[in-house]
Amino acid sequence: MSQHIKQAAEKITVPKLLKMRQNGEKITMITAYDATMASLADEAGADMILVGDSLGMVIQGRKDTLGVSIEDVIYHTKCVARGVTRVHIMADMPFLSYQASYEEGVKNAGLLLKAGAESVKIEGGEEMADLVWYLNKIGIPVMAHVGLKPQSIHTMGGYKVQGKTKKDAEIILDDAKIMEEAGAFSLLLEGIPLEVAEQITRSVQIPTIGIGSGPHCSGQVLVCYDILGANPDFKPRFVKGYADLHEVVNRAFSEYIAEVKSGVFPGEEQSVHRDLVAVKAEEKKKS
Repeated sequence: MSQHIKQAAEKITVPKLLKMRQNGEKITMITAYDATMASLADEAGADMILVGDSLGMVIQGRKDTLGVSIEDVIYHTKCVARGVTRVHIMADMPFLSYQASYEEGVKNAGLLLKAGAESVKIEGGEEMADLVWYLNKIGIPVMAHVGLKPQSIHTMGGYKVQGKTKKDAEIILDDAKIMEEAGAFSLLLEGIPLEVAEQITRSVQIPTIGIGSGPHCSGQVLVCYDILGANPDFKPRFVKGYADLHEVVNRAFSEYIAEVKSGVFPGEEQSVHRDLVAVKAEEKKKS
């Protein structure tokens, strides 16, 4: 076994992620929702899998993430956990699973760890500092999500870049520092100018994972289906497709449908025959 394979097989833990940040090694995160896709990401060498509340849009077909329940995330976290061995699993805390009360936040974060997550992600800054501090103290690692916060789209007026003005950038930077002080082991920086993301990354000692926030973060995250090019109609600026899954799947499904319609599939090699020897023996026994 090569040294590379041995390194790739090492379990990715929170201390490992912090060490990667200290060593300047970029961190890779892929958002996935099921055992099969998670297994592929794990095998490819991803460092982290996020079971995102984006499942509301990607899996459930909703217009936003607000309708996702804690039960939804628990279910998909269990699915992902069954498909991986090495990658670090992080689960999203969905809308109203932690904002309603301190106790609810602690309970639901614990349920996600019981489902197989090894850390949780919470949207918010200063207003969530006490919860992050307590979760960290009781052994639940937290990633804090600042910048564009999908659970606050109605306040933000939609999915819009945040931190464009000096004042707004300073608020996001302050939130990032507060969350680090509260005990967050990492930060998700979404939808902010690359200069702001670079400043935050330089100002904190914990990993910063970016999405739509430029190249200066400690790592990056994208949804698995966006990486694979599953939806040709979804092409935001921050996404780069590395395959054309839409074309591949469409062609495969079309060929399958055509072969079934024409009687080509299933053929001889996809079929089985009766064991004639066993049949004759059974008939002889009955006679």
